Amino acid sequence: MTASRRLFFALALPEAIGHQIIQWRAEQFPMETGRPVAEGNLHLTLAFLGEVSADKERALINAAIRLQQKSFNFALDDCGHWPGSGVVWLGMRRAPRGLLQLAQWLRSRAARNGCYQSPLPFHPHITLFRQANNAVALPPGTPGWHVDTHGFGLYASIYQHGRTRYELLENWPLASREGSAPESL
Repeated sequence: MTASRRLFFALALPEAIGHQIIQWRAEQFPMETGRPVAEGNLHLTLAFLGEVSADKERALINAAIRLQQKSFNFALDDCGHWPGSGVVWLGMRRAPRGLLQLAQWLRSRAARNGCYQSPLPFHPHITLFRQANNAVALPPGTPGWHVDTHGFGLYASIYQHGRTRYELLENWPLASREGSAPESL
């Protein structure tokens, strides 16, 4: 029997922006807000895959290799709270078309390979806190970090010693946007 792994496709944040987000979060939210996500685990999930066998993982990697997608940028200019799931998130008021296309493509390939995909609309976000089950006072705004995206990755969620960490397994570049104007935010 082949072991399975808990996998997802995601965008990583530049290290400097990750540092800034952690500092901003500490300044804007009290410690009792919820369980903060570790800086090294900040990411934007494109497609959650769940428990994936080695064969399915290989099929998903082969699909991702064939992806033809231009790079894009976005602004992290929104913040919210989903009380039902206990998540405080950082996101965008308007997601760029390239981000939505990339997520849709990966989610459709995941579904074709037997990975359940939620019927809920895709809401691109970075989880700041989990277990935020009480009312949360949200800041009036965010610094509006601008992120240039040049690739995406396949990650494994690994639970060890009472903590979850995300390990990059594979990554793929997105095509250059040379000669084209940046997508509107």
